[in-house]
Amino acid sequence: MARISLSAAAIIAGAADLADEAGFDGVTLSAVARRLGVQTPSLYSHVRDRAALLDGITALALAELSDRVAVAIAGRSGRLALHGFAQAHREFAQASPGRWQSLERRAGPAAVESGAARTFVALTDAVLLGYGLPPGEQVHATRLIGATINGFLTLERIGSFDHSQPGPEDSWRRALDALDALLLVWPTDSPDRIQP
Repeated sequence: MARISLSAAAIIAGAADLADEAGFDGVTLSAVARRLGVQTPSLYSHVRDRAALLDGITALALAELSDRVAVAIAGRSGRLALHGFAQAHREFAQASPGRWQSLERRAGPAAVESGAARTFVALTDAVLLGYGLPPGEQVHATRLIGATINGFLTLERIGSFDHSQPGPEDSWRRALDALDALLLVWPTDSPDRIQP
């Protein structure tokens, strides 16, 4: 492979491609250096350490997922926006499995505070806007949506749905319709709610 002009962006892009091909756990500085045709020490001028490299992949994945989500929810609200939002996640997970895995980890501050993360949060808020939730309830709804999408896609990725019929497509649609129905009647905090 011909040597490339090194930059943080080029290194992170190469690492993200490696993650898609070999799995996120296989991303190391030495593996990325081999892929880019350079010596490992050359990377340290641009990327502090492995943690920074992994956070870079996470931020890149958030930016790419945000681009997909923006297109999928444009001009839509309510159920259609929710379905578009979720489908963008599913298609991204299938097309870029290593990048997707980078979103299934506890990210460091560099990724959490990135512009891509802020954009993603704004897009998620835009989907919830169509449901008219009280501001204090949005964080709970966001967590439920994320848990449902991530849980489903993780089970699908590891083949948990391969052994029964119908296929996962029906369950995917039903899960999203159930989320939509819940968001339409989202409970607000009340004093007589049962405490755990």
